[in-house]
Amino acid sequence: MHPAPSLLFFTTLSGLGFGLLAWLGIDPSPPSRAGGPALLVLAFALCLAGLGASALHLGRRERALKAFSQWRTSWLSREAWAALATLLLGGGYGLSLLLGRPVLPLGWLTALCALGTVACTGMIYAQLRSVPRWHHGSTPVLFLAYALSGGALLAGQEIAAVVLLALTALLQIWVWRDGDTRFARSGSSLASATGLGDRGTPRALFPPHAGGSYLLREMVFVVARRHARKLRVLALLLATLLPGALLLAGLASALPGPVPQLFTFISLGAHVAGVLVSRWLFFAEAEHVVGLYYGSR
Repeated sequence: MHPAPSLLFFTTLSGLGFGLLAWLGIDPSPPSRAGGPALLVLAFALCLAGLGASALHLGRRERALKAFSQWRTSWLSREAWAALATLLLGGGYGLSLLLGRPVLPLGWLTALCALGTVACTGMIYAQLRSVPRWHHGSTPVLFLAYALSGGALLAGQEIAAVVLLALTALLQIWVWRDGDTRFARSGSSLASATGLGDRGTPRALFPPHAGGSYLLREMVFVVARRHARKLRVLALLLATLLPGALLLAGLASALPGPVPQLFTFISLGAHVAGVLVSRWLFFAEAEHVVGLYYGSR
């Protein structure tokens, strides 16, 4: 699939924002954190920036509000409602913090809705049978893992971040390895697509059309395997291994001053860069079955 920049920034920024909201919502002592209101503003900024980036991918942006009308059947519509509920609840929770009377149940509801929004985002892709690499229960779980680990980094939850980064790394490795065989396991081929399998092995005599098309632009993106391997290593290093190592070094450091904060800042920057690379791979390596008609396999 074509890794559109709007989708890369949408899934990365919104995941960080809703992950941070989840941590701020479950924190038992938000008033004691001096930067609590500032972190809430940051979470809202990330969420809104991510949702704004997703709107750039729409063909008819004036119809964006119609996304709220199909909540019974569409995960995208459910994501829109969950995001709206999260922002409204988070706004009310933030107001209670500013007034010095935090309503903790409101914070817990905010956290629950934030995680639900991320899960809905993952389900948008997991529901697609036409993309076997995505059509698996691990897709929303991986989205949640990245959101929680990134949110823990932003919220200053160092110990939780180290644990979650390690678990995310293991999950990501397994998802890559298992995802590489899902297309073959799905049984999709030109024979199954055309219904001519009982007559032999069909092959295309001519391409479907001579010029470019929406299908070719969006659904038949090809990335070289050697490049994908290098990008996987880079994504894993930046998103999980380097941040985890820096956080452990900061926790174990006896040096006074800003050294631990510097480690946290660098780990956060590396994590965001790594998530962007992993999201690029998420789209670039996903093979749509329509590519069978164009000889992508």
